[in-house]
Formats: sequence, C-alpha cells, structure tokens
Amino acid sequence: MRASRRLLWKLSVIVLLALYSQPSFSEVENCPADAGSSDTGNRREAAELKPPDLRADGVDTDPTTKGPEMNWPGKWELFLKNSGVSAMHAILMPKINKVQFYDATIWRISKIKLPPGVPCHVYDTKTNAIDCWAHSVLVDIETGNIRPLALSTDTWCSSGGLTINGTLVSTGGFQGGGNTARYLSTCDNCGWVEYPTALAARRWYSTQATLPDGSFIVVGGRDALNYEYINQEGVDNKKLYDSQLLRETDDPAENNLYPFVWLNTDGNLFMFANNRSILLNPKTNRVIREFPQLPGGARNYPGSASSALLPIRLDVKNPAVIPADVLICGGARQDAFYRAETKKIYEPALKDCQRISINSKNPVWITEAMPMPRVMSDAVLLPNGEVIIINGVRRGTSGWGNGRDPLFSPIIYAPDKPLGQRFKELAPSPIARVYHSIALALPDGKVLVGGSNTNDGYKFDVMFPTEVRLQKYSPPYLDPALADLRPSIVTTATPKQIRYGERFNIRIHLNQKDVTKENIKVTMSAPPFTTHAVSMNMRLLILGIFDIKREVRDLHQIHAIAPPSGKVAPPGYYLLFVVYNGVPSVGEWIQIV
Repeated sequence: MRASRRLLWKLSVIVLLALYSQPSFSEVENCPADAGSSDTGNRREAAELKPPDLRADGVDTDPTTKGPEMNWPGKWELFLKNSGVSAMHAILMPKINKVQFYDATIWRISKIKLPPGVPCHVYDTKTNAIDCWAHSVLVDIETGNIRPLALSTDTWCSSGGLTINGTLVSTGGFQGGGNTARYLSTCDNCGWVEYPTALAARRWYSTQATLPDGSFIVVGGRDALNYEYINQEGVDNKKLYDSQLLRETDDPAENNLYPFVWLNTDGNLFMFANNRSILLNPKTNRVIREFPQLPGGARNYPGSASSALLPIRLDVKNPAVIPADVLICGGARQDAFYRAETKKIYEPALKDCQRISINSKNPVWITEAMPMPRVMSDAVLLPNGEVIIINGVRRGTSGWGNGRDPLFSPIIYAPDKPLGQRFKELAPSPIARVYHSIALALPDGKVLVGGSNTNDGYKFDVMFPTEVRLQKYSPPYLDPALADLRPSIVTTATPKQIRYGERFNIRIHLNQKDVTKENIKVTMSAPPFTTHAVSMNMRLLILGIFDIKREVRDLHQIHAIAPPSGKVAPPGYYLLFVVYNGVPSVGEWIQIV
C-alpha cells in the first residue's frame, strides 16, 4: 500500500529523530511568548494535572459525575455475519439510522453484488472490463437490512463529513478518486453523486473537518502537504494553501497522514501531525499558536494513535473562552513502520495517553498510562461523556500486515475522574479488529464495531482474514441491573430543531425521586466519519440546564439551552441524550439550524 519511493529509507534513525528537535513555524502570528515553549510540560508529574472539575487534591467537584460505580464489563453480540463490504470507512447517517460503509473499488470484489437494475461499473474502457460488486452499503442498525450502492471513483483511504442537512460528503481516495467529492443524501432511493474534479489536490489519507458555518476543510494526504476548502456541490476548487506543519513533519515513513483536526471552541482549528501541533485560523489561514512538541514517537498514520476532542462542557452562561481538551492515546515509535515493513520487526506500541488544554494560557501535554500499549485503536465518545478506546494491536503499525498481537479488550477513559482512576479494562471481543477497522456510537448507546482487513484485497486464508462481520458492544452503563436508571425521551415533546442560544424543553420518563440538575446531563453527539483509527468531526456537548421540574408520575421537564454558536457546535444533526447518574437515554435526532 506504500508507494515504492517510501520504501527507500534515505535517512538513518538518528537523522530522522533529529528532524524533530526544534519545531519552528515562521508564519506564527500573535503567539503568546509562553505558548509551545515549555521544556518541562511534557515531563510534568501526572499528579499536577488539574482538569476543570477536579480540585488540586484530585477530588471530583462535578456533581453530575456521581452515580453508581459501573463494574459490569460490558457485553458483545454478533450483529451481522456478512455486512457485504469490509468496513474500512463508516458513518451513521442522520434521521434514517443507517450506517454507510465503504471500502475500495480497486479490488473489484466484495461480498455483495450490485442489485438488479444497477449497471455494472466499466473500469477499463479499452477492454470493457466491468465490476458488478458493490463497494458501498447502507446497513440498517436495527434490522440489519443491507442496501448496496454503486460507486465509480475509488474511495480507498478517503475522508468525509456531514452537511447541515445530513448529506454525507466524501472526499479523496486512490488514483482517479483522489480529486473527487461524492455526495450521498438520506432519502430512501438516494445514490452517490460523484464529482471527480472537485478538489484542487489529490487527497489520499487526508482529514476532513467541519467549520463553524457548516462548510469543510480538507487537510493533507499523501504528497499533499497543504489544505483546501470544499466549494458548494458541483463547483471545482482551484485554490490550495501550503501547510508548513505538514511539510516539516513529513518524514521517510510519512507519519503525518490522516492528521488530527479538531474545531476549537474559539472557531480555530487544532491541527496535529506526527508529533507537533498548531492552532490555525481558517479565516486568515494564519497559524496563531504553536503547542509543545509531543515526545515519544509518531501519532498519525502509519503511527496511528487515537484521538478525541473531549466533551465540551457548557453552562447557562458561558465564559468568553470555553475550555477544550484534546486527548491522544497510543501510537508508535518514529521508525516503527520501517522496521515492520522492511525488517518484519514489530515494535511495541506506545502506552501513553496525552492530554492538553488547548485554550489554557500555558498549554502542556500531561501524560497518563493506559493499561496496555495500543496502535490503530478507535476512540469513541460515549453519550455519557466517557471515551471508549477499542480495536487495534499491541505491536507494529498501520499498513498491510504490519500489526501483531490484536487487542481484544476495549478500555474506558473517564475524563472527569481523578488521575489514576480514569482507565478501566472491559470485556474482550472474540474477533480481532486490526488494520482497517471501525467503531462508532449508536443511538441506543451501544458501539458498532466492524471492518479489519490488513490484506491487499479480500483474503480469508491468512493470519488476519478480511472481516465482514459486524458486532455491537454494550458499555457498562447498559448493565441490565441499571435499567431502572435509564431515562426515556418523549419524542413528541422534544424539538427537532433548535437555534443557537435558544432555550428549549426536553420531556423524559424516569421513575426516580431525585431527578435534579445535580445528577442529570443533557448531551449532544455529532456523528463522526471514522476510518484508519481517526474519527473526523467527533464531538460531544454537555448542555447548560436552567432547571428540571417534575410534572406527573415519572414525567420530568428539563429546561436546557442550546450551544452558543457554530464555533462550539457547527450547524447540523446531533443525537440528543439525557443522562441520569451516568446512564444515557436512547438518543433522538436534533438539528442545529
């Protein structure tokens, strides 16, 4: 899967490491003198960390994190024996509750044919060679019904996101698909609409991020050390913006593909590549802050750590600068891909989890240790504000056959718990999920897990066979013993659309006596596009609550306030949850307009 030029290592490991000794960005403007200059921040003792809701002594001061200790390890179930395609890319489509999966057309095969009446794709006009297999499917998350869809351009290692009205926009891919933007709406009979010349640069292993107005930026990709903005549908983009971050973090193994791009609460973009990160103003295209370098190894493809923007806590009245924390867990040493690809030496993955408050005056990386090393794992924001880290391996990197020792047990990361108490190992899966796996949260609180194909094509007689099985994992909050604690949203008494800063009501059924602001959360989750251990645009908001009133019997009315702006929550569809003592309701679709 690597271009031949990338197999020729022209630099020694010593030279490679030397490349990262002194980061410097000439375009940094208005950068505080102390930003990015800390030599001690990366080595601070973990006990020094003071998250927003923890006192200096580590005591949790956020009452909404109280509740029953959830010791149930969770439960795995086989959802589908054959999803039709191996789930390399996935996203939950709003309103219709179907997941879009696709892999790569270049293999000319899958495990499901195109339906009758859909013409086969002619992929070689000289020989009239055709491909009658489907490489894209919509899977109903309740029934498991599969609808195959036709694709013409190659989506291999592409990116994606949702528009304000819930249309999936997929960008980039392999060869002829590299400059493509594809659109898939949510109507019953909608199919892909493809524009092969929409992008100014070929995007392969790039990241797509949603901006405060609902438009998109596409960052990086192989041999694309730049970024661009997507025009409206059907209009080609011609303008590129050079990225010094990507140029200076590109090493012989690359290690800066699928960069982490998170929309900060101030409307700027946190961009992380390899081991360095910046804050970019998408209006001026200027770097306004450089963060401390993250030591220890590479965090982006093929080093493939997992990352999340931690839940954004809002209130009835918010400060001018709303706190935002970024989490990066695992990864690989700088030369791990070279050693796995050429020498068949599979180095242990990184074991650390690094966390940084990107809006603090002096941002520093704080280190915590996972229960085990991980690479190629997926980080998924759960509706109660916790993070599940799932899939992946203990040794090696991304790439064909470059990983060993699958990780069957997911772990929970609880951001608001005291240091030393944030990780918990959960029930193991019976299926190995290695390279090209996915995981995403569902409206019912379960996690959908699929994919795993570390082979160039569909192969089943190998160490890690191509996986077409889909699983659902029930996290600890779905313990049957906690069923009475689960709220139920009254859909007819809850709005389907809200506007920024608007007060709105949510009615719930919950047969508990102490339903108060102290033990209730209202959260909103944006559906991410997930591929290659990256969950693009994943976002969870904890809304401000005015009050909660009991009506009759088990009915309660929650008076909440919508997010303040598109900087905090881009317009579009979210899943709305009510969480009681850590146990979430089933989510309901709501749109910010």
